[in-house]
Amino acid sequence: MTIHSARRGLLIILSSPSGAGKSTLAKRLIAWDPTLSFSVSATTRAPRPGEVDGTDYHFLDENAFRDLVHTGGMLEHAHVFGNFYGSPMAPVKRAIDGGRDVLFDIDWQGAQQIRNSDLGKHTLSVFILPPSIKELRRRLETRGQDTPETIGKRMQKSWDEISHWDSYDYVLINEDIDETDARLKCIVSAERMRRAQQPGLQAHVRALQEEFEKERT
Repeated sequence: MTIHSARRGLLIILSSPSGAGKSTLAKRLIAWDPTLSFSVSATTRAPRPGEVDGTDYHFLDENAFRDLVHTGGMLEHAHVFGNFYGSPMAPVKRAIDGGRDVLFDIDWQGAQQIRNSDLGKHTLSVFILPPSIKELRRRLETRGQDTPETIGKRMQKSWDEISHWDSYDYVLINEDIDETDARLKCIVSAERMRRAQQPGLQAHVRALQEEFEKERT
């Protein structure tokens, strides 16, 4: 790989209230660039039928999970409904060092932990807003996946998530999914060229300086 093509991968964080279009946008990103992959979370809950360790989750016992947290081996973690969930550091670091982007579908708390981690400077965070609360409810109702009670709970939680919009690098209002998808891809393309994502730049500038000095002699 040449200096010009080498780059470091991005940790791409997508967050939104349920129903704002985050999952659809994440799937479109991966279809657009198949080298991009989802971060596989670790959990202390038991595997469900059909789930594969290392593919669906990294299934760990509580002691192993706590050890990873204690030694800095988790980018982010949380305790949810009696179980621990988190994003292991090692596979993410291997991916971005190899120039591959990793996609995270997490809430604002997890996003904040990742931004404050050792890999924070390689993070791109994007929050997806709905065009209105009325439209958010309509989307939740029309997708037909939840009971009215569950929809009510999701709606109650949505404002807590929306209230943290200003802690993200970019915010997109998802009124039209195709337009939002195009904007998101533009953001990812530009962020891939950030100075911090091009580890070969310093060596290239040094080579230019040496070449310039030779021209002067």
